[in-house]
Amino acid sequence: MPGTPEDARRGCVAPAAVKTRFVLAVVLGVGLAAAEPSPAAQDDVRELEWEELMPEGWDPFSGLDALMSDDAQNLADGSAQAETLMNAYRDAVRSAPVVGALDGRQVRLPGFVVPLDFQDMETSEFLLVPYFGACIHVPPPPSNQIVYVRTVAGYPIKELFDPVWVTGVISTQAHPNEVGDAGYTMQATIIEPY
Repeated sequence: MPGTPEDARRGCVAPAAVKTRFVLAVVLGVGLAAAEPSPAAQDDVRELEWEELMPEGWDPFSGLDALMSDDAQNLADGSAQAETLMNAYRDAVRSAPVVGALDGRQVRLPGFVVPLDFQDMETSEFLLVPYFGACIHVPPPPSNQIVYVRTVAGYPIKELFDPVWVTGVISTQAHPNEVGDAGYTMQATIIEPY
């Protein structure tokens, strides 16, 4: 089930293609502008890429191969095989393994904001995701590609299309949510434009 440009527009991208889709967003001008390194990018803050949130060698689709048939691309919505595949995928992405070595580390991660609360055009809780549209469409990314972020100060939402850098302490504490289950939690200290 490789991701395609159409999948990216719908928000349904294969996790192995997440970094590629993020780079594609840069190339296509989704609004990622080059920025000078911030003061937060110090030696003690590790700048992460989304692939680093997945354990090496982990493949959410490995268990689905046995369920796939030659005509899987032509499955009808609502068919028994389509439902079986979707349920198996959901189970796999909800229980996606995390990288334990990241627990308690100061990190800096780019991504897009999916607000979980709004008050006066600010959010203090949101999901950070690697590509625009993640968690808005079904299915959401694997839980190890979603970070639940809390910030005491609140973050003003100007444009949901604009990516951000989030700096803070990341933990491997999961945060189940109806929008998308996060495999990581972060207490943000700095949120700034990408």
